[in-house]
Amino acid sequence: MKKLTRREWFRSSGKVVLAAAVAPAVLSNIAEAATSKASQASVQYVTHPNGKEMCSNCKFFIPGGKPNEDGACKVVSGKISPHGYCAVYMPKK
Repeated sequence: MKKLTRREWFRSSGKVVLAAAVAPAVLSNIAEAATSKASQASVQYVTHPNGKEMCSNCKFFIPGGKPNEDGACKVVSGKISPHGYCAVYMPKK
């Protein structure tokens, strides 16, 4: 096993210290991105269907208390109409 010189050890441990200092900031940004939702405008959300494609048939839709009541979406912010539609529509399987 090769012994590290003091200079080599400081160089290698400096990278570890730098990585440890940067990691929390990077992880925080990733967590924030994962929990934030897209705005309705950014996904061209409308309150009417696109043919048979509508929020109530989308895998991201979270239904309201009653069938025709507004619900929510896993990826889009705000109240979502079950009859609405947006660019991130993905049919339920």
